[in-house]
This record gives sequence, C-alpha cells and structure tokens, in this order.
Amino acid sequence: MQPRWEMAESRPHEEIDRLSRHARVPYMVARILLNRGIDTPEAVEKFFAPSPAQLYDPFLMSGMESAVDRIVEALERRERIAIYGDYDVDGITSVSLLYLFLRDLGGDVLAYIPDRQNEGYGISQAGLDEVKKQGAELVISVDCGITSISEAQYAKSLGLELIISDHHEPADGLPDALAVLDPKCKGSGYPFTELAGVGVTFKVAQGITQRLGLDADFAFRYIDLVSLGTAADIVPLVDENRVLVKEGLEKLNASPEVGLASLIESAGIRGGKIDVGQIVFNIAPRINAVGRMGSAMRAVQLLTTRDKSQAREIAQVLEQENRRRKEIDNDTLTQALEEIRYTMNPSDAHSIVLAREGWHSGVIGIVASRLIERYYRPTVMISVENGMGKGSARSISNFDVYQALKACSDLLEQFGGHKYAAGLTIPAENVPAFKQRFEEACRDLMTEDDLVRKVRIECEISLDEITTDVVQSLKRFEPFGPHNTRPTFVSRGIESAYAPKIVGQNHLKLVAMQGGVQFEAIGFNMGDKIDRFMNGRRHFEMVYVIEENEYMNRKTTQLRIKDIR
Repeated sequence: MQPRWEMAESRPHEEIDRLSRHARVPYMVARILLNRGIDTPEAVEKFFAPSPAQLYDPFLMSGMESAVDRIVEALERRERIAIYGDYDVDGITSVSLLYLFLRDLGGDVLAYIPDRQNEGYGISQAGLDEVKKQGAELVISVDCGITSISEAQYAKSLGLELIISDHHEPADGLPDALAVLDPKCKGSGYPFTELAGVGVTFKVAQGITQRLGLDADFAFRYIDLVSLGTAADIVPLVDENRVLVKEGLEKLNASPEVGLASLIESAGIRGGKIDVGQIVFNIAPRINAVGRMGSAMRAVQLLTTRDKSQAREIAQVLEQENRRRKEIDNDTLTQALEEIRYTMNPSDAHSIVLAREGWHSGVIGIVASRLIERYYRPTVMISVENGMGKGSARSISNFDVYQALKACSDLLEQFGGHKYAAGLTIPAENVPAFKQRFEEACRDLMTEDDLVRKVRIECEISLDEITTDVVQSLKRFEPFGPHNTRPTFVSRGIESAYAPKIVGQNHLKLVAMQGGVQFEAIGFNMGDKIDRFMNGRRHFEMVYVIEENEYMNRKTTQLRIKDIR
C-alpha cells in the first residue's frame, strides 16, 4: 500500500524568519526547529548542545532516597548485592552498568539474568531462589520488576530485601519492595517519564555518586553502556535520553570498554563512526542474540570483562549466535507468512495474532516487527510449548499495544511492556479467545486512519536549497531516533539524470536532478520501484532525508529516499 504523505503544518513566515536570524540558522532549519517545538534561541542552543548539565537531580524520583541509602549501607557492610535484570539489550546493559559501578566502589556484587526459555521475563521465584543460594542479601532489579507483586512477597519470605528499578508501565498496584523506582509510576515526581531501563539504572548510579560525595564524572564511567541500552530500546531520543545517548556515543567512538571494543571489531563495524543506526541494526542484534538463543549472561560477561582475550572469545560466540538467530528468524518468518496467506486477509483485519508450537521464543519479537513492516498491523507472535504460550507483541505508530493487551488481561497469565512493545504468557487453550478479543480491542482503540502508513514531511524544498550550511546544521540534530527523527523533505519536478539502476540487494540508485543541481540518491529495498522509470519516464517527486555519505575517505551529500512517485 502506498503510504500517505503528510506535510507538517508550517508556522508563520515571520516566526520562522525571526528564529532564523536570532538563532543564526538557515531558514529551512528554523522551520524544522519550530515544527519540533524549539522556538527560542535559548532552546535552540540547548537542543544543539546537549550536555550533562541538562540532566535532572536523581533524587527528584520517588523512592531514590531510600534506594540509595540502602545500597550505600550494603556497600559499607560488605553485604552481597544481586543485580537482577532482563535478557534484552536494555536489561543486559543495565545489569552490566550497575555491576561495574558497584564493583568499582568495592561492592560484593553478583549479576543475574533469567533464562528466556526456562524462566521467562522478569523476576521469578526460581531466580530469587538462585540469588539467595549465591548469598545475596539485597536484590536490585533493573529493567524489570514493576509488575512483580507476588514475587516481591516471595523475596520477603526468603529474607531478601528488594529494590525495584524499572521503566515499564506499572499495573494497578505496586510491589511491596524497599523502594520502587519507575518514572512512569503515578506520583514518581520525576520530570521525564521516557527513560529506558538503563537510564533509570544510571540515575541510581548518579544518586549514589552524589550521596558518597564523589566527582560527578564517576557515574559517567560506563556511559557508553547507557547509550547502547537507550538507543536499542527505541525510547524517545529527547530530553535526558538525548543527553545520555550523545555522551555515550562520544565514549563509544573514542574509548569503548574492552568488551564493546571486541564486539565492534568482530562485527566489522567501523569504530569512530558509530551512530544510533549502527547500534540498532548492528551492535544490539548481536547482544540480543545470546539472550534469544541461550544465556544472556554471556553478554554480561562480555560487557564487564577487562580481559581482552576473553572479550574476543565471547564476541566471536555472539557473532555465531547472531548468524544462527538470523537463520531461525528467516524460517519463522516464512512459516508466519504462509499461515497468513492461508488463514486470513490482513487488509480486512485490525491485528495479526499467530501461534504455533516449535517457534523459538527468542525470535518471535523480531518476526512480529517484520510482519508489521509488510502489513502494518499490531502483531502478536506466540510460541507454544507444553500447553503454555509465550508471546511478543509489537505495535504501529500511535497505537498503544499495552492497552490492547490490558483489555485481554483475564485471558493472560502475565503481561508487561509499554506502548510499542510488550511480552505476554498465555495458556494455549486461551489463544483462540485471545485472537478474537485482541482484534476487538484494536478495533475499539484505533481508527481506520491509524492503519494507513504515513510519511511525515517537514517541508517542501528545491534541490538548490541543500547547501553546505544546511547539511552541517542538520547534523546538529543528531543523535536521531524516535521523536527526533531525521528531517524529511519533499521535492517535486525532479528527473533522473541517468537511467536508475538496482545495486546491492534490491536497492534503487539514481541521480536526482533539478534545474542543473544534482545529488546521488538511494532507496534501500526499493528496487521494485524501478519499473516506474520504464518507457522513458524519468520525472518524479521524492520524499527523502539528507545524509552525509563517506566512501573511500571522501564525503558527499546523499539523499536517502523514503518514498517516490
């Protein structure tokens, strides 16, 4: 289906011109800034120069005082502290960050991440038994635990004190823990609610640093892990997240930790040039792979080791697991597409729910995302084993899949997550009823318009407006991510200077020309659009983003095509 092009509503010319002059930015850039609510020279300066000074006091978060006091007490008494996390990149980096931070302070620390296949997501009784067995007295959950009400009671019965640090949506009640840290909780008091799990963990480290009277930089020792987990969790890259990712990328490119450096090397990624896209598409999948295919503790070992030879060995394991994960991904996707073809017409539905025995629970979330790319419907993939299903839900723009699951909660054993991604556990016999109820919830909670993929366009420009000054100003919008995407433009009346061609794996490449101005343009996975240029037709209009392309140490401005017609 052709996506709908939607032009952002422009502010009055006088406002754009005023900001352009006072903030000393090109007119086009001023328009984009105003579109994003950045409307004063002071706000522009703050946006273009994110710094640690912009971070909030961690003690604004409810529960932080109690959490920090108890952790400092445990450090002073040399009590064993267990860091209990999740098996995705956000959880792995959260565990690694707090483990390294507390170890640097002389703490007796152990790291624990549950086995995806045997224990599932979040705090479990089996996991609490294990950390108790290993001598833990204090347990700090990171990137999980906000819905672990019965598990918190079980921890008490074992004599374990529990601090919960999470960023997911809370249930109706909160666990009875020593402290609960989650900016999404009502009354949390924290000014920014969209931190990743590793962001909340970092705030704990900041609080401990302040309480101990250490230099503020002490909390930033492992900021590269914070940027990695934050970028990988696809949270909005605004406010504090923007600062954390920018600071972390600088360290990641200049002096990454030993384990990260080995992972970057084994993946063949060019160091010093890593951005959010490289994290999301190259680094994060390799870390995720070991949690999906086996034990995520191997990734924690990689991120916390100081031994270069050990780091190289583990990085190679991650590389192998990622290759195996890709093979299973592709097989599962083929089976899912086949089931859709024979059992439903996605264009007549508001959702897709698929369940099957034998699907690997570690890849179903990835496959759900790939189905959304194709059909643009909220999607739930469920792997069934021994009468119980483990599911991953993924959503489309502006639809809250967590609320849709909430409408089905009586059919589920457990569920948790946020607006765009969630996990669930369901008895196999409830799957047919869940399919129907989830579809009804999606119909109730969305409009037909929500099911139309949209391309948001910042403004219409001509190619001669793409000057060096504009390109450099657009670079200052980095790091790009959700809620701070690359500015998207449309140009009309363009022609292709030469016959377009397909390069690589189905990528469309052409030279866009307008009034004598030319730029190379590439549309990834758009090779099927080449037929639009047949029979001598070369005029078109194009939606694109402006990027700097570096090849053979030569930098050029390139247009990356988002859509063409």
